[in-house]
Amino acid sequence: MSDWAQLKQALISGDGEELCRRVRQTLDQGVSAKDILNQALIPAMDVVGERMENEDMFIPEVLMAAKAMSAAVEILKPLLAADDLSAAGKVVIGTVKGDLHDIGKNLVAMMMESAGFEVKDLGVDVAPETFVAAARDNGAQLVCLSALLTTTMPMMKETVAALESSGLRDKVKVMVGGAPVTRAFAASINADGYAPDAGSAAKLAKSLVQ
Repeated sequence: MSDWAQLKQALISGDGEELCRRVRQTLDQGVSAKDILNQALIPAMDVVGERMENEDMFIPEVLMAAKAMSAAVEILKPLLAADDLSAAGKVVIGTVKGDLHDIGKNLVAMMMESAGFEVKDLGVDVAPETFVAAARDNGAQLVCLSALLTTTMPMMKETVAALESSGLRDKVKVMVGGAPVTRAFAASINADGYAPDAGSAAKLAKSLVQ
């Protein structure tokens, strides 16, 4: 098994200790941090995302993989130029106003970070104007809205409208998700994309900001 394959396997299996050991070992062999990130870690998280979409991996296993990824990235960060780390784009994410659910949103944020995005997580119960301010202040290319209650879905529409009235709408893509949210609803509020789970969210994010 090649070094890349062993790194990928450690990440996919969520073995943070083994992954970090192999990352350090690979760095000692003279391999660049950027190559480790782009050749092993990000492709491995893509596999995790695909397996989650196909229901071959479930949330606890995905969380373990995402945490292993975070630990490995902490080792690589000092060796990576800032532009390498934020190459995929900048994302603002939050659960909309009136909704306090955050498990799905947190998982999407972790998957986005693992895919190489710089993520600003606004938490829960986020007002439309807060999304607008964060998108402007952070120079975000992508705004991700989560809702777990049918009663808070209208806040997604209000947030899109707030981005439009602020003049930011043509500068950012909007992604929506959450248990009651559908592709048809996303289209009805003029969102740019809908993802049913965290794995497909990271993949969609990459396609939207290319």
